[in-house]
Amino acid sequence: MALFSKNKNDAPTETVGFMHHLEALRWHLVRAAAAILFFSVFFFINKEFLFDDIIFAPRNPDFWTYRALCDFSHWLHLGEALCISIQEIKIINTDLSGQFTMHMWAALVAGLVLGFPYLAWEMWRFIKPALYDKEIKNTRGVVLAVSILFVVGVLFGYYIIVPLSLNFLATYQITTAVQNYISMDSFISNVTTVALMSGVVFELPVVVYFLSLLGIMSPSFMRNYRRHAVVVILIVAAIITPSPDVTSQMLVAIPLYVLYEASIFVSMYVEKEKAKKAMLL
Repeated sequence: MALFSKNKNDAPTETVGFMHHLEALRWHLVRAAAAILFFSVFFFINKEFLFDDIIFAPRNPDFWTYRALCDFSHWLHLGEALCISIQEIKIINTDLSGQFTMHMWAALVAGLVLGFPYLAWEMWRFIKPALYDKEIKNTRGVVLAVSILFVVGVLFGYYIIVPLSLNFLATYQITTAVQNYISMDSFISNVTTVALMSGVVFELPVVVYFLSLLGIMSPSFMRNYRRHAVVVILIVAAIITPSPDVTSQMLVAIPLYVLYEASIFVSMYVEKEKAKKAMLL
């Protein structure tokens, strides 16, 4: 990969080239921002759909996750063991401009989620001219992989982590003398942060892929530290789902572990491709 000339006598050319790349990057970012803004405006206009059907939906007893867990529990002949009977969550606003501010923030986050695949594509278009043909071949399909993993991660955070953590934290009491009245900004920030962070975490296989290409990561390294990874995953699952219920923690831990194992296979694939190319040289 070589974006600029390394010849010291070409300083003016390097400066012009640098400014050209900055200008190109600016327009890629402008187009990506325009796409995100378009989706954000859509959600801002359709605030009932954004808040009633998406953000505040986990408050409802008939939310998809609660029904699915209960059906799964009955299917396993466990009775009501996995059923969640979420109590009423009272949400309040104490800031004069709070509802308007949260309206804009939630619309922006929703726009970012829908616009992320286009953002990834624009970044790929910016980087692609600097890659050699073999590098382009090695990274073929990266935009699709990044987009799918991010969306799956967001859905996992929204449908699994948010309901489980919400059911525990929103109803937790240290004493009956203190009633829970959840502030609107706290509730919305929790939902959006968990969803976005889950999307980022699910990019692990892509990160491992590029680290393996650079020789920083290897399947043997990941296998050797598998036990350490399991401990970290269990700790993360316990933090994300503070409920003492082991089943809830496993619902989070198992997909994260599968993600780790998938990353090992990704690293193995990169190693095999490197070995094949080395034999041809």
